[in-house]
Amino acid sequence: MIRPSSQVTHVDPRTGPGAHRLVAGDLTALFLPAHGMLCASLASGGVEFLRRVDDLAGAAMTGAAAGIPLLHPWANRLDGMRYHAAGRDVSLDPSSPLLHFDANGLPIHGVPWSCLAWQVVEAARARIVARLDWTREDLLRVFPYPHRLLLTASLAADGLTIEIALTAGDAGAVPVCFGFHPYFGISAAPRTAWRLRLPPMRRLRLDARGIPTGESAADAGGDAALGPRMLDDALALDGDHTVLGIEAAGRRVTIELLCGYRYAQVYAPNDADCVALEPMTAPTAALSTGRGLTVIGPGRRFDAAFRVLVA
Repeated sequence: MIRPSSQVTHVDPRTGPGAHRLVAGDLTALFLPAHGMLCASLASGGVEFLRRVDDLAGAAMTGAAAGIPLLHPWANRLDGMRYHAAGRDVSLDPSSPLLHFDANGLPIHGVPWSCLAWQVVEAARARIVARLDWTREDLLRVFPYPHRLLLTASLAADGLTIEIALTAGDAGAVPVCFGFHPYFGISAAPRTAWRLRLPPMRRLRLDARGIPTGESAADAGGDAALGPRMLDDALALDGDHTVLGIEAAGRRVTIELLCGYRYAQVYAPNDADCVALEPMTAPTAALSTGRGLTVIGPGRRFDAAFRVLVA
């Protein structure tokens, strides 16, 4: 259940004011600062590697994930409408236009990207830097921890690097549980022919709602055909620096987690030609359970970065 947002209109965000295209050789990337700093395109030689970007106007109306959105202040879902973190008890308002919900009625993916307008502080041919101050009253009712985000996107001839720095305000500690939800695809081959590459990890056991139970099992990862499988798997990674990817018909998309991301979600719906390889700073429902949750003190900074390589 995703509630349409009254804060956006049915206009293609790619053609609106402020859209910024990065260029490096044959590779281009499109960012939308006024719409959550969404990466709405990553293309090489006219071949698009991102998915669910065909109807960005519709996605903006609903807050649905598309392209490479930042999921903030939490990635994936919470275990209910209440959470306790960094010394605060928080009760969410189910009627808030800044929340959307999964099929079980659980708040999912934080505040929709379409509701977050970023301020560009630097823009160049192959680089953009933007800032988001989490100080608005409506945002603080969802996540009552004042902080600032600084997102830097840099394009090179072989890929895109996205760095994000979260700095806590002086008033109190801030829990860190954001993530990204990149949707990738390879148009040169059908989804069933794609190969999925996963690193060694611990696979988190989930309940029927997709909430981690606290149990996990070691998994060697590997490189195997995706086939007709449906995946929605939560992973605890072996260190900050790891690699996931898809490959088919001589084309490859790799996401390299450089720092700050100790968890990931792999989502592969069997009714769509896309795979989401999702870097996460904390596991699903960390705000609710406290498991795997990082909290930074007042004035402290948390850095995370990943790189998408295409070939």
